[in-house]
Amino acid sequence: MAALIVACEPVKESFSFDEVTYSPNQTVFKLFAPSDATCQVVVGEDTLQMEQLADTIWTATAKGNQKGKTYEFVVNGQSSPGVFAKAVTVNGQKGVIVDMEETNPKGWEADKPVHRPFNDIIVYEMHHRDFSIAKEDAKYPGKYLALTELWAIDHLKELGVNAVHILPSYDYGSVDETRLNEPQYNWGYDPVNYNVPEGGYSTDPYNPMTRITEFKQMVQALHQAGIAVILDVVYNHTYNIDNSNFQKTYPDYYYRKTAEGYYSNGSGCGNETASEKPMMRKFMIESVKYWVNEYHIDGFRFDLMGVHDIETMNAIRAELNKIDPAIFMYGEGWSAGGCAIPNELLGMKANIRQMPGIAAFSDDMRDALRGPFSDDTKGAFLAGIPGMEESLKAGIAGMVEHPQVDYTKVNYSDEPYALEPTQMMAYVSCHDDMCLTDRLRSSIPGIKEDELIKLDLLAQTAVFTSQGVPFMLSGEELLRDKKGVHNSYESPDSINQINWEHKQTYSQVFNYYKNLIGMRKNHPAFHLGDAELVRKHLEFLDTDDDCVVAYMLKNHAGGDEWNDIIVILNANRDAKMVNIPKGRYQVVCCDEQINENGLGEVNSDRVLVDPQSALIIHN
Repeated sequence: MAALIVACEPVKESFSFDEVTYSPNQTVFKLFAPSDATCQVVVGEDTLQMEQLADTIWTATAKGNQKGKTYEFVVNGQSSPGVFAKAVTVNGQKGVIVDMEETNPKGWEADKPVHRPFNDIIVYEMHHRDFSIAKEDAKYPGKYLALTELWAIDHLKELGVNAVHILPSYDYGSVDETRLNEPQYNWGYDPVNYNVPEGGYSTDPYNPMTRITEFKQMVQALHQAGIAVILDVVYNHTYNIDNSNFQKTYPDYYYRKTAEGYYSNGSGCGNETASEKPMMRKFMIESVKYWVNEYHIDGFRFDLMGVHDIETMNAIRAELNKIDPAIFMYGEGWSAGGCAIPNELLGMKANIRQMPGIAAFSDDMRDALRGPFSDDTKGAFLAGIPGMEESLKAGIAGMVEHPQVDYTKVNYSDEPYALEPTQMMAYVSCHDDMCLTDRLRSSIPGIKEDELIKLDLLAQTAVFTSQGVPFMLSGEELLRDKKGVHNSYESPDSINQINWEHKQTYSQVFNYYKNLIGMRKNHPAFHLGDAELVRKHLEFLDTDDDCVVAYMLKNHAGGDEWNDIIVILNANRDAKMVNIPKGRYQVVCCDEQINENGLGEVNSDRVLVDPQSALIIHN
């Protein structure tokens, strides 16, 4: 039996979820568990009885150097690595005591976060396996280290995105790390150990240090390229209840129940966590801070943010502000079912005005462009179906109050939800639901490839010239498709992988995306970042036709070198004439081409906009 020392640890109010504190002389274990529980920690072959410090705080200390040993907390006979393991064995079954400094790659101490103003961020959402598994010259296909390879870094830099949003990369439950030689796939929205990188993306899931070091190498390589790393976090539910580390250490504390005593299911995954409870809130705060401090993460995307309470989200924002106010936070402003607490207390999109510094995805803009989430076969603006012009205008304005946007005509929001345009994520597709090309094929029967390309580029022109924070799905710059699969979370590589041959086949598409992103970055008028500036400089132009939206960014908006910039989006299958302020203009976007140096001139008070395309001119 190992020696046991009971130390004076903080009581619950100042308790830290740093459950395992290693030093060469001793390792201290702490646990939040019921006051009437029997608590032990098994370290290697030794079992230590844990003693109560105060109320629900338990502790034990193993003397001597315990580095490399496994551990398990045992609460009333239930074993787990606890809720805040930092290193684990294969498949996350046991915790491992490590010296985290030894996981740092060479030069890690010099690694700096890539933080920029929110309005300058351009997000590229990716899944590790999707991105690299089919790349012939990838040395580490499907792994963290693929994002350290030159081909990957060069592609991201050439495209121009400056932040990658990586799908859940903590240890998750649905991929067996002992069978990585067999076909397995999941997005990872099934959390097990929230604070350990997933072993399936490492080169050796059996070595608890490898996944940590390789994750840091990935972050380091992206940072050196000037690319921020945003982590997708899923605190709203666990893989299941009975086998979750939350439930095994403190039964029922971390989950919400209905008035009838059933587990609430606002996540749609069988359970929902109780962010409003003090120790769940503390866990979430400490977890995001840990990813920032240990892994240098630059931002967080909160899955089903509408399950979390507003107070907790604001508390996380406040704590991150103490580290760096430029750490970016955004999430899904909805839940996947009814929650056990009222919507007015939750991080819903409609409540974003109560959550300064936090952004939400704009399903208003997304569905205005491509059609409703509820029916893949229904189109909207891109399909030439009228009625969504006002919703698209709201998205272009960043979902802020604007005198020319009538929110009574906006599809899902009857009032502006954003205080600032940087609280809106502008997008037309993401990992969830159909990707853009599949949705166009589904909602426009018989669509030909040339028309599909036109509408794809038109959609992204709306996104990247809007005042929100632009967000795109990886591979769409290569005209990605998923063979029509709506929800590909466990589909094989043949469905999810990016086809890198498309970069040459559809070079026109890639070049358009690249030049569109470049134009946004080069011209502050497209990312003003301030609601008052948006109202001052963004003016919508009257149009006589449905499925045409036109607007002007006027008077050197944001200090732009271009004076008046006019953007016209025409989703019709025929050309449309649009009245504009009379003047001499340079054409920079026309006929599915973008060139900031100019594609021609217009000297008139009206312009003819080609079918299913965007026209951008400036004087």
